[in-house]
Amino acid sequence: MTQLPYAVDAETPLNPAELSVLRAQYEKEGDMVGLQTKFNYAWGLVKSNVRTDQHLGVMLLSEIFRTSPERRRECLYYLALGNYKLGNYGDARRYNDLLLDKEPANLQAANLRSLIDDKVAKEGLMGVAIISGVAVAAGVIGGVLLRNLGRKR
Repeated sequence: MTQLPYAVDAETPLNPAELSVLRAQYEKEGDMVGLQTKFNYAWGLVKSNVRTDQHLGVMLLSEIFRTSPERRRECLYYLALGNYKLGNYGDARRYNDLLLDKEPANLQAANLRSLIDDKVAKEGLMGVAIISGVAVAAGVIGGVLLRNLGRKR
């Protein structure tokens, strides 16, 4: 669990009954779904711990972001959060930075920035460790192969 109080959305999903209510309303409205209903459902999906839900939530929020300029600001945080949860850290940072440009004192976005930066640093270090491990293994295998070739001559 995170130590950042304003980033609680990153790790607090709705319970299944709450998400079910949002899904039922969204499906009930069908092709004529209202913007608020769509946003509420996307919000619930992004908060989910289920990857397919998160992906659908980001997709719905992206549609709102593209088609409703008056709702862009409120989509930014949840687009950032959804992309963070999906591991799309570049997109998460981009949306979060857009929000922080508009609202520099937004503590929720500032805390999400810290989560994104920490995750990128952690995964970057893991990537370096993996690459280093592969390089060492390749060096050992190459050394053994060269030694065996030298013996055959």
